[in-house]
Amino acid sequence: MIHDTIAAISTPLGEGGIAVIRVSGDGSIPAVERIFRSKTKLSEAPTHTVHYGHIVNTATGQRVEEALVTVMRAPRSFTMEDVVEVSCHGGIISVQHVLDLILEQEVRLAEPGEFTKRAFLNGRIDLSQAEAVIDLIRAKSDRAFGIALKQVEGSLSKRIKQLRHELVELMAHIEVNIDYPEHDVEEMTNAFIKDKCISALAQLDRLLETANQGKIIREGIVTAIIGKPNVGKSSLLNTLAQENRAIVTDIPGTTRDVIEEYVNVNGIPLKLLDTAGIRETSDLVEQIGVERSKSALNDADLILFVVSGAEPLTDEEMQLIEQLKDRQTIVIVNKQDLPQAINYDVLYRAFPEDRVVRTSLVEQQGIDDLEKAIAGIFFSGGLESNDLTYVSNVRHIQLLKRAKASMDEALSATEQFVPIDMIQIDIRTAWEQLGEIIGDSVSESLIDQIFSQFCLGK
Repeated sequence: MIHDTIAAISTPLGEGGIAVIRVSGDGSIPAVERIFRSKTKLSEAPTHTVHYGHIVNTATGQRVEEALVTVMRAPRSFTMEDVVEVSCHGGIISVQHVLDLILEQEVRLAEPGEFTKRAFLNGRIDLSQAEAVIDLIRAKSDRAFGIALKQVEGSLSKRIKQLRHELVELMAHIEVNIDYPEHDVEEMTNAFIKDKCISALAQLDRLLETANQGKIIREGIVTAIIGKPNVGKSSLLNTLAQENRAIVTDIPGTTRDVIEEYVNVNGIPLKLLDTAGIRETSDLVEQIGVERSKSALNDADLILFVVSGAEPLTDEEMQLIEQLKDRQTIVIVNKQDLPQAINYDVLYRAFPEDRVVRTSLVEQQGIDDLEKAIAGIFFSGGLESNDLTYVSNVRHIQLLKRAKASMDEALSATEQFVPIDMIQIDIRTAWEQLGEIIGDSVSESLIDQIFSQFCLGK
């Protein structure tokens, strides 16, 4: 337990209806009580009660703010310490005045993420749950929010803890056989260890199967919209974003720079990059835009290649087809409302039919087909069941892969009848790597690094 008292503003700075200042630690209740005037003394208040009153400057006796103060006594709080939350009027000046008065009461300003860090250090949540709090705040889609919420509630932790428990039992079995070799039947012991290794590997595989989808849902898909000028790239961005984010005209070369926009397509967050039309040009500014388009093309996870169905494919578009045919690409044949002049056979030779989508962005046609095509590339036509535990954190994925490699080594060793004390080394390594996910075996520097990513007041 940490015994000093910390405080921070937990709501975003700026104008708002209410601002909340959170105070946590042994001295939180007396610190706020010294500057709070109410009918009820906070030191006598039951836990989880709210009290109306005024914040006062004890030096001058002046009322500074009207406030509601919530008291949550240890251990029934987020940090498992005494916590007081002061709700006052939103606004930069009012909330800063209240915070300044609290900090004068032997209270220090909290570091970024320190409330969640205390919840972890005091045993209320494990490290994977703490990291999921960041994902909850940063979620860009309902699906990402749902996955983060399940992890905050401990869905991943339970799976990891159960697997670690099985590995501990396996190591205990091995220890018994090492200590009492006269009772050991080598073939039976090897068969037992082999079965347990296969079971552990199956569980690790199931978790890692969700990693690609989980990472996409958490971080989004970097999606570049490319094509020659005036084929409908900016219209596509505006349609997916459901607002006029990019300028659309009949004049080729309107977009000169890369425009970024986050959109949600069937629960999948896309980071859309609307790029300048790729063509030869003597315009210096447009040349820079074209170079940036090519750079965005290289960095993209998904490419939406827009062509006009009303025109034959140009030499530049044919070159792009050759360049993109082995990438995650969806070809959008726009302007279906006009007479068609494009050669579809060329497109179908380079791309599967379900990757070629016909649209008329003017008439808002074909958008549903495009959304299905995007889901089909990354989620085999759809998202998995809501009951599935997704692994989305890169640190967790890497540790799961390392634990799987260790268990593969252990399984291989059993098949070669390596001495069981040597096999136990690989099993223990996997157990420790899984422990790093939930924070049972992790360095202090890594803990500090993880919580430094949080916002102040969380």
